[in-house]
Amino acid sequence: MSAGQLISADRSEVKTGVIDFHPGRRGVFMRQLLKYMLKYWYLYLLAGASLILGVVMDVASPLITERIVDDVILGGRRELLTSLLVLLLVLGIGKGIFKYLEEFTGDVIGVSVGRDIRRDLFDHIEKMSVRFFDQFGVGELMSRIGRDVDRVWDAAGYLGLLCVEAVVHTVFVIVCMLRISPLLTLIPLCIMPIVACIAVQLEKKLDKGYDELSEITAELNTVAEENLAGVRTVKAFSREDYEMEKFRRHNGKYYDRNMAIDRAMANNDTAISFLTKLLLVLSVAVGGILVVWDQITLGQLSAFMGYANNIVWPMEILGWVTNSLAAGLVSMKKINKIMAESSQLPLAENPIKPEKIEGSVSFSHVDFQVRGREILSDVSFNLPAGKTLGIMGMTGSGKTTLVQLLQRLYDVTGGAIFIDGIDIREMDIHALRGCQALISQDVFLFSDTVQDNMAVGRRKEMEQLEIIPAGRAADADEFVQRLPQKYGTVIGERGVGLSGGQKQRISMARAFVRKAPILILDDATSALDMETERQVQKNLKDMEGMTKIIIAHRISSVRNADEIIVLQDGRIAERGTHESLLALQGQYYETYMAQYGEISA
Repeated sequence: MSAGQLISADRSEVKTGVIDFHPGRRGVFMRQLLKYMLKYWYLYLLAGASLILGVVMDVASPLITERIVDDVILGGRRELLTSLLVLLLVLGIGKGIFKYLEEFTGDVIGVSVGRDIRRDLFDHIEKMSVRFFDQFGVGELMSRIGRDVDRVWDAAGYLGLLCVEAVVHTVFVIVCMLRISPLLTLIPLCIMPIVACIAVQLEKKLDKGYDELSEITAELNTVAEENLAGVRTVKAFSREDYEMEKFRRHNGKYYDRNMAIDRAMANNDTAISFLTKLLLVLSVAVGGILVVWDQITLGQLSAFMGYANNIVWPMEILGWVTNSLAAGLVSMKKINKIMAESSQLPLAENPIKPEKIEGSVSFSHVDFQVRGREILSDVSFNLPAGKTLGIMGMTGSGKTTLVQLLQRLYDVTGGAIFIDGIDIREMDIHALRGCQALISQDVFLFSDTVQDNMAVGRRKEMEQLEIIPAGRAADADEFVQRLPQKYGTVIGERGVGLSGGQKQRISMARAFVRKAPILILDDATSALDMETERQVQKNLKDMEGMTKIIIAHRISSVRNADEIIVLQDGRIAERGTHESLLALQGQYYETYMAQYGEISA
């Protein structure tokens, strides 16, 4: 059964090791982010203190300029010049030190929050059931773990502090402006609300824009990932032109959405830039008139212009900060969508952890349906520990589904499955899967050494002395010994450089090394030649005390099984030994004749 046949998981409350995640409104997303941020409250206190001290020293500088103009230049008190210049220098140095502390601490906070979110997100994904991966593609998950976490990192760290600094700085500057001239202060107080309205409208546009951009990015990543992973298939079918055009279309959508966001930013930045320049011009014009009328001194006007320049930068970065914070908020929403998914495998409150598993397997009237479509119906069999069961059937008859249900990748929709008389839904999930070793037709090898690929599942306690016998049992030792570093040879991603049969044999050795009481072979010898298959079958027959389930299309793979069942449309059509099924002259007999003889018309 393909992944696309499975129903998507219902969204429900999920409790992780750190945070309770719930889908909801924007405020909910912010509260979830705050829970991560509050872990580093002490760093925020340090950053906040540095921020305030830096702002205080920044707004104090124009006061020194006022004294220099009024007292030294116009008042002739030259003896004050040295001390005022030294004080101006000290304020500049102090501002630089505290600004550094603020930025460095903000970066530390951002990195830490990003690390925690990425860790919890990856842990959550790893714990999901197979249904989850039927719903979410690899490209989308990579986008969430990568770019989206980085955007939240920015919002929680330096950018968030910069936003706070802009507000604090603006408040301090306005207070200082009011001290100099309430009339002049009306100019920034009139212009700033206009800038704020522009920023709010921009944020609404960007929120929608980044939401769409995030989806487009996930689609683009999926297209790229599929093509890179399946490059050999692409080349084998000469699909390069088609795939390039497909990528260009998605890349074009990505470009268009980014351009729409950039146009919105440019339009609003132009308006904000004009208003900030208008603020300075009006301040000079009105301030000059007030100086002529002796309402303020020339030094006070100099100080006011210093504050006017200081209040400009928060207004100028407002669009950029709003842009980045909107992107971070949208990214948190996307991350929350993943974190809100449940595994769809209800776990027992007190799961059973058997001290030893013998390996008996029993299916009792098992049904399995997907979206109302029947995959398996009333499947029952008993496989005693140490015995072998062969499973045959046409493609789509439900053979692989039996294995997926036994491993509890999905739950049955009817009936029950037992191992050693225990309902697998009551067993500890790690104990359940730990007692099984699967050899699949679809082999996945990691970009690692041959030894480490064989030792998957027992890497911590595995020694090479145990690897070699498993390699021999899988008929892999001979070709591994010819590799440059033998079992220490690093094979490429997904086993690049190895033949299909070689990868299959490494997969077999991986299962043999595990020494699980239940061994499952899902069409595991399909890539092997007849001679190698016979040797592997002989080695399998010599393995005693292990329950074996062999799914195959070849009669040679199952003929020695203690019982053989033939599936047809999700039901058991025939069952028995090799000899009894041949005598029945049914579907098994027809398969035998197709492989070893002629079927009479």
